[in-house]
Amino acid sequence: MAQVYIKQGDSIDAALRKFKKMTMESGILKEYRAHEHYEKPSDKRRREAAARLRKIQRAKRQAEARDR
Repeated sequence: MAQVYIKQGDSIDAALRKFKKMTMESGILKEYRAHEHYEKPSDKRRREAAARLRKIQRAKRQAEARDR
């Protein structure tokens, strides 16, 4: 659970920014969206395989850019 501690005199906007940043870093929103609807195991494998492929391709592009 994300908790934001604010100091005396901090604005609501600053506290909200801190809260949003903390939830993004901890992955709470990502996990919530993943559990929002049921995902079949085959769809989950397909999505994860596509993510692995994107990660590999991005690493190859970065390696090529460094070699130039």
